Amino acid sequence: MERIWIQSYSPGVPAQIDVSALGSIASYFDDAVKAFGERRAFVSGSTGVAISYLALDRLTRQLAAYFQSVLQLPPGARVALMMPNLLQYPVCLFGLLRAGYVVVNVNPMYTARELQHQLNDSGAQAMIVVEVFAHTLAKVIANTEVKHVVVTGLADMMPWPKRVLGNFLIRKVKKAVPPYSLPGSVDFLDMLAQGAAAPFKPVAIASDDLAFLQYTGGTTGVAKGAMLTHGNILANVKQGQVWSEPFLDRSEELISITAIPLYHIFALGGCLGMVGMGGTNVLVADPRNIPAFVKVLSQYRFVSLPAVNTLFNGLINDPGFAKVDFSKLRFAIGGGAAVQRPVAERWHAITQTPLVEGYGLTECSPTVTVNPFDLKEFNGSIGLPVPSTEVSIRDGEGRELPPGKAGELCVKGPQVMRGYWRRPQETAAVMTPDGFLRTGDVAVMDDKGFLKIVDRIKDMILVSGFNVYPNEIEEVVMMHPDVLEVAAVGKASPNSGEMVKIFVVKKSASLTEEALIRHCRENLTAYKIPRAIVFLGELPKSNVGKILRRELRDQA
Repeated sequence: MERIWIQSYSPGVPAQIDVSALGSIASYFDDAVKAFGERRAFVSGSTGVAISYLALDRLTRQLAAYFQSVLQLPPGARVALMMPNLLQYPVCLFGLLRAGYVVVNVNPMYTARELQHQLNDSGAQAMIVVEVFAHTLAKVIANTEVKHVVVTGLADMMPWPKRVLGNFLIRKVKKAVPPYSLPGSVDFLDMLAQGAAAPFKPVAIASDDLAFLQYTGGTTGVAKGAMLTHGNILANVKQGQVWSEPFLDRSEELISITAIPLYHIFALGGCLGMVGMGGTNVLVADPRNIPAFVKVLSQYRFVSLPAVNTLFNGLINDPGFAKVDFSKLRFAIGGGAAVQRPVAERWHAITQTPLVEGYGLTECSPTVTVNPFDLKEFNGSIGLPVPSTEVSIRDGEGRELPPGKAGELCVKGPQVMRGYWRRPQETAAVMTPDGFLRTGDVAVMDDKGFLKIVDRIKDMILVSGFNVYPNEIEEVVMMHPDVLEVAAVGKASPNSGEMVKIFVVKKSASLTEEALIRHCRENLTAYKIPRAIVFLGELPKSNVGKILRRELRDQA
């Protein structure tokens, strides 16, 4: 497809990036430490505690040394991280990557069933978990390959004696740590102390070595690990940096508010981009507490705020938000789900900064397209392909379509994954013969290169930016003994973009909505739990017996 989108790039944004210059995330981090030393790298939004680049260098070396020398875990081993946006996360992230390990990000809110699947599928041999979620790991660890566990308290990165007091209040007063038993687990601070006494041996890491197994459901609902290399991630980071560079004043501290969980690829990429520019990531562990989130925003003159539509909507409806200082805000970036026009327009009215929408997917590290940052008003598009990215709109036979025609959006670029972990057939199913990734989304391009998503090939449901897959919901619901049949679809929601709605045929007349919700809570993360249940006598089916979700979706 002719790259007509380049004509619409902002002045100063190149058409290509130099992928030959990409190394490893470890060397990228080393360069940041050398260049930015005493600058703040990460700040806890809730406590104000900060870590400089030099301090992060020291702590990550200690962590890497522990896994290398004490545990003697070989390079390439998969290590799972299960934590929200705490200062421990970047310590673990860069420490593991510097030692040549593959990071497996885990949603802390996973149920035992979901966690067990991800640990077994990835073959993770070690795990670092926040103690408030350790009980979930304790339920399944015996059925996994995990041999080494590090447990951290929520207040572990606070200075003494606040650390001791903070963890005491969390454990004993608030009773926020459910009981658990993980024999042989190591305390996070003890791990760092042991690592400080052990040697760290730099590892030769190539650009095409694996950095992450980032899990996504794809079209089947069975969670699959997208194999993202150091080069995939750094290419996407570089694409984002050159996109934003013309709008930045590098003489000032660049502060980004990181409210999306770092285990989500959208937040992870933005965080890494800031590190390479010597910026400061302010970590927000619970952005759902909007008043507390606004209080954090009021303390910083931030340049960047990536978020999902529901979070932007929550902020603009808080009475204190308009009092925040937006004088340095350059980038308000909406991803993970469609940005709604009323939200974007009200955001602009309050902040005097456009709410810019982008598009990506886990398999693309994640960014594929984004709107120019000099956009004057919301345009309803997902923007332009980022530098060194090719897109192609194709029909059902794989033939390329011209601008103005809707078809499947296909992507090629240095940020596209190597494939799905240990799933060659599913990898082949999403790759075209000429090397494009099939996204499963239907898009149309205008004559200036701007893209719009007009429909989904997938049945995926987007809840607050997170993928929810009907097959998984249906499998869990069918585990209830009183359910005969079920179909799950997405229903529009003013709060979360979409919510899960299920249509159920009872096996027993005694089955109630309350019983089903209780069952789902035991087996599904909160955002996957159905918010609407309809009982039917039968489900609509095709001639071959396939449930017709489309007909049900029309009723949603």
